[in-house]
Amino acid sequence: MRGPIQPGRPYPLGATLEGDGVNFAVFSRNATKVMLCLFDEAGREVEIITLPEREGHVWHGFLPGLTAGQQYGYRMDGPYTPRRGHRFNPFKLLIDPYAKQLTGHPVWNDALFGYKAGHKDKDLSFDKTDSAPYMPRCIVTDPRFAWSDDDRPHHDLENSVIYEAHVKGLTAGRRDIANAGTYLAMASDPILEHLNQLGVTAVELLPVQAFLNDKFLIDRGLTNYWGYMTHGFFAPDPRYMQGADIAEFQQMVQRFHSAGIEVILDVVYNHTAEGSQLGPTLMFRGLDNASYYRLADDPRFYIDDAGCGNTLDFENPFVIRLVMDSLRYWVEVMHVDGFRFDLCSALGRTRHGFERDGPFFRAVGQDPVLQKVKLIAEPWDIGPGGYQLGAYPAPFAEWNDKFRDDTRSFWRGDQGKVSAMAARLAGSAEFFDHDGRAATSSLNFLTAHDGFTLHDTVSYATKHNLANEEGNRDGHSNNHSDNMGVEGPTDDPEIMAARVRRKRNMIATLMLSQGTPMLLAGDELSNSQGGNNNAYCQDNEIGWVTWPEKGDPFFDFCQQAIAFRRMHPLLRQTRFLHSRPRLVDGAPDLFWRRANGKPMRQADWDNPDLDILIAEMRMASGAPEYVQREGALLVVLNRGGAVEITPPALPSGGAWVRRFDTSQDDAIKVTAGTHVAADAVVVFSHEAVP
Repeated sequence: MRGPIQPGRPYPLGATLEGDGVNFAVFSRNATKVMLCLFDEAGREVEIITLPEREGHVWHGFLPGLTAGQQYGYRMDGPYTPRRGHRFNPFKLLIDPYAKQLTGHPVWNDALFGYKAGHKDKDLSFDKTDSAPYMPRCIVTDPRFAWSDDDRPHHDLENSVIYEAHVKGLTAGRRDIANAGTYLAMASDPILEHLNQLGVTAVELLPVQAFLNDKFLIDRGLTNYWGYMTHGFFAPDPRYMQGADIAEFQQMVQRFHSAGIEVILDVVYNHTAEGSQLGPTLMFRGLDNASYYRLADDPRFYIDDAGCGNTLDFENPFVIRLVMDSLRYWVEVMHVDGFRFDLCSALGRTRHGFERDGPFFRAVGQDPVLQKVKLIAEPWDIGPGGYQLGAYPAPFAEWNDKFRDDTRSFWRGDQGKVSAMAARLAGSAEFFDHDGRAATSSLNFLTAHDGFTLHDTVSYATKHNLANEEGNRDGHSNNHSDNMGVEGPTDDPEIMAARVRRKRNMIATLMLSQGTPMLLAGDELSNSQGGNNNAYCQDNEIGWVTWPEKGDPFFDFCQQAIAFRRMHPLLRQTRFLHSRPRLVDGAPDLFWRRANGKPMRQADWDNPDLDILIAEMRMASGAPEYVQREGALLVVLNRGGAVEITPPALPSGGAWVRRFDTSQDDAIKVTAGTHVAADAVVVFSHEAVP
């Protein structure tokens, strides 16, 4: 039997089990009344209770007798004056921003909108239709989980190989995995065995925080597959659950940790699922529109630096608090090991533009919990000055799209790309070597969820996105791709062999470069999306990974390339290489050579027809004695014809030994000679001769 409402307290925000009841606390600066709505197990609204207390801008109350599993939501009273930025509407049920679990997803109906659909005044009108029948309810949870035997792997970035994957997309095509498409399937034995064999150290999951299916996609018979429309910053998305218990997510994380693999979440804090002023009222818009969002000079409209209709206001301390509480929750309660921040430039925006020392970055920089996990920025948004590659403060790493584009262009044979490829191979120091940042700050990738797969990069010259029903207008048009003579699939053995060699060379380049490598799930299996480079709405065989019925030789090569990187600490340095002499032997830590062994000249760098890049690498100048050491490596990227190279002279007793060669079926088989095949990557190691 539930007792009467009591004052409760303003912290923590959200619904918190405390003793014999639940404390409720929610932020709203501009509301005049906050109503807590309770629902029974059938989803019927059974009681509306006004929260009795307000401390500052936090409304709160305690209800004795409530237990885990109680369903609830909020209704808010306040001004509905869109021209002043206020959109309160008590007829709309709202999601608690701190809800740890949701019953499902909004069901599209005109009742979700705070205004009258089809009205001549659009969002200036006011709608009195109850939205509760079409809204998910929040669920009071007991987040305790038996983590006693959870041993977090804690891989340093220099020892990391990240694997970007979609929970459903990686598993939906596997008939041998129970509960395919769920968190439990993601951490099943076959997936863990595959990842361990490949050699990756972390999975980076596309959004798993509860997200919305866009109405325009549903109207086309499509769906929001990627998930970049968040409406629950604390709640695992129910669509990936086999049952109705958030412990399934925790079980997944624990299973990954037991296999030595970290879990990184792709998180979307730059915008929400509510969209523009014509979007639905699901949470922040109804809780306190003017506080949560960045509004335009005309407060009826939103600043849209994300391209999704709105942008959260990171100058508001309660927005900062919300995001920081969310991040800490996923680390401390759900045990994840890091985050990749979608359109991270938006998180650094103030009224003055992007600020690398803005409120969000200052909050992260002082937080003791977040200093223990990996933080990765997507360093751009579509706002003015939004492209900020290299501008982020430590300890952020950043997706380096320059690496993707320059590597693809170099191997495609574009003129004048040798110099750019050299910079990428050496860790893109021109972007990242400042303010004490490590060389691992450059997160190098060839492909990601957004764009062509690796196989499609060598199979298609143009995008093929008609299945998205946007007239092939969506997606990038400049993919730096090459179909090698035939658009799409072919049975021509020469073209097929050329495509495999190109993929080998690009994977090898990724693993030989300074920085932190990331693979796209399925690239190791030659997965294709049929030329679709924007599969955001393709929850089907286009977007899913296609698993071969038997072993794929390209998987074996990827496994060897990752293993080669792991064997050589010289490829995993935290200090940048700047061709500076080393105290230990006076040799430069990086030396660029021509095929004849002589130093590169400026005329060579400027030669648009140069088609070979040779780097002589050593441990960085200034590396302390405790850093694991090895002799030099001679890395050869040859996109031209076969060539005989002249390795640099070595001290007596040493020799250059071929340790890696993409032209061989067994890439790490030791062979002799200085011949480099056409279109090949070769690595020679300086080794002592007994």
